[in-house]
Amino acid sequence: MPVEPVPALVTLHLWRVPRRRVPRALTAVALTAVAGHRRAPRDARFARMLGTSRGFTPRSADPCRWALLATWASHAQADAFERSAAARRWDRLADERWRVGLRPLACRGRWSGRAPFGEPASERSAAAPDGTSDGTSEGAVAALTRARLVPRKWVTFWRATPPVAAALRDAPGLRLALGIGEAPVALQGTFSVWESAAALRSYAYGSPAHLAAVRRTPREGWYAEELFARFAVTSSAGTVDGRDPL
Repeated sequence: MPVEPVPALVTLHLWRVPRRRVPRALTAVALTAVAGHRRAPRDARFARMLGTSRGFTPRSADPCRWALLATWASHAQADAFERSAAARRWDRLADERWRVGLRPLACRGRWSGRAPFGEPASERSAAAPDGTSDGTSEGAVAALTRARLVPRKWVTFWRATPPVAAALRDAPGLRLALGIGEAPVALQGTFSVWESAAALRSYAYGSPAHLAAVRRTPREGWYAEELFARFAVTSSAGTVDGRDPL
């Protein structure tokens, strides 16, 4: 399979909608998802509409918060999306919006058979416990995980997540943590923002719950497909729960 180029920019949009507008948001999800998979937001190389949660199980899904992850060949193309019909539709529905710009530092694995973030130069640095490279960045960093769960492993996976979720919530230097997924079950992941690469490394290497889950993963065979990526945070606009995470 050809290696995809490293995108010039990765964006994650996060919209919060009032509960009364959730039915309209579900329609917008369907329309944006079709665009993301078939026509892609204009000039996006890769795009996925994502539900979010405040934990790592289907019960913690948040129907009022939705995300769009996209990769771009240029900053100008990403800026053009802000004027698109899809972006305007979400902005009208939402009572809160946050957009974060990301530069890939390291990536391992596949997402629907693709490597959407390419192979950043820092892939050649030392590997972290979860299999991603350590990456380098002097400012805030973000981490993204995505997995397609093996159906017969769903229950054991969800039973294993509470200690990891608790350790992540309490991790020093954490600015934001969300569960993300293309579906309430089977296609799940996390997105987190950290004040520094050192804070992320401290959690990855120093959390007993996280290390135990990483070591258990190959033994349990939870994932049919998995991806881990790290990014430098290059921009932030808007708020999450009333504040800019950065």
